[in-house]
Amino acid sequence: MTDLMTSYVGGGYLPPGDGEIFESLNPFTNRPIARVQAATAADVDAAVDAAREGFDLWSEMDGAARGAVLARAAELIRARADEIAHLESLDGGKPLSETPEADVASGADCLAHFAEVAAALAEGPRTPVGGGAYFYTRREPLGVVAGIGAWNYPFQIACWKAAPALAAGNAMLFKPAELTPLSAPLLAEILAEAGLPEGVFNVVQGGAEVGRILTAHPGIAKVSFTGEVGTGKAVAAASAATLKRVTLELGGKSALLVFPDADLDDAVSAAMLGNFYTQGQICTNCTRVFVHAEVHDAFLHRLLDRTARLRLGDPLDPETQVGPLVSREHRDKVMSYIGHGIREGATVAAGGGLPHGPALADGNFVLPTVFTRCTDEMTIAREEIFGPVMTVLSFADEAEAVGRANALPFGLAAGVMTADAERAHRVARRLEAGVVWINTYNLTPVAMPFGGCKQSGYGRENGGMAAIAEVTFEKSVYVEPHHVECPYR
Repeated sequence: MTDLMTSYVGGGYLPPGDGEIFESLNPFTNRPIARVQAATAADVDAAVDAAREGFDLWSEMDGAARGAVLARAAELIRARADEIAHLESLDGGKPLSETPEADVASGADCLAHFAEVAAALAEGPRTPVGGGAYFYTRREPLGVVAGIGAWNYPFQIACWKAAPALAAGNAMLFKPAELTPLSAPLLAEILAEAGLPEGVFNVVQGGAEVGRILTAHPGIAKVSFTGEVGTGKAVAAASAATLKRVTLELGGKSALLVFPDADLDDAVSAAMLGNFYTQGQICTNCTRVFVHAEVHDAFLHRLLDRTARLRLGDPLDPETQVGPLVSREHRDKVMSYIGHGIREGATVAAGGGLPHGPALADGNFVLPTVFTRCTDEMTIAREEIFGPVMTVLSFADEAEAVGRANALPFGLAAGVMTADAERAHRVARRLEAGVVWINTYNLTPVAMPFGGCKQSGYGRENGGMAAIAEVTFEKSVYVEPHHVECPYR
């Protein structure tokens, strides 16, 4: 177990103080791997002050200079990819077969992408308004931005929130989730090594109380939150008191629609990626898989055959495909949902319990689970489970499938599997979701805007200017070449 980790403020770690000390546990062994001290209100004040000082310097640098720092940080992340991937698997339980690409490479790609965006940021074109006068617009940084991360993709989310904010000239306070606190400070160290001025990126450790301090702090101009819907609503409400800008990337209960002309092997692959990758702990997951009645049985046969061959094990073993859930508490929550499904009459076609054997006994494992004979009214088909639990439902026609997919209050993501291009785009247009995948699932290139609608949140991450707009305000500058005309003498 490491020495006590504190918050990273103003270019270095704070000395141990009065904050609550908590342990980060290895989800595979449930043994402590680190002791972490939560930030106090005074620590947050110090971080805001440091960020403000850093902002004064960083925001005055031109976009190309900021972009050079971000590009260098991306290079350093790639050079340390094995170290970061190992840390993510150790701290969060994600298989090492995933973390190098899904976590580390995605974070580096994001920084590299916004390095190019930063270098290209420029004033808008001059627009004549008559008589030689004209105006132009500028994107100005908001100031100090707070990012509140989730535990499922801690390093990636830190990069996703930091890259556009820093590219635009903001300073940032980032709070990692209490369950996965170890990799965000590593990002702070890498950014500092890349040349980021002191105070421009700070990490404040802690749980919900620290999050509440951030959302209420008058020195913070914007909060970007990733997490569950209830907490997102609380963040929005608290931020309103100081009129903070808010981006909310919340949960979902996304649908995958499999039409009868779909390639069934691809459809099964999409469904498995959208339910079992990262042990099902992904907000966009297509946990409601609607399969046309004509191909339902054939789809299910292939799905169950491949699900049975998934390999559970130590997340640090490169052969492991499914690791433990992030905590024992979360494992128990997922198992309670499986119990709901059984009691409400769904059929457990695969999994439905805990794995046997001493090798997995200490970890927070849940068997990859497939429910059939489900109805839309069942709890498992309505509420976000955030675990490896898939519901398979049958439908008869396109209108029915779209209507049922849209029936819930969530709107984060959806997928369409079909060989008919016209239908694919027609259905994508009708689905109420911020992201729709056609003939694939859960691919999130950093050049593509990402975010939800309805109760899955608002605002966008990534996608170049879509994310820049979330961390800037637009300033209009009017230029008059003549004397001021005034009716007052």
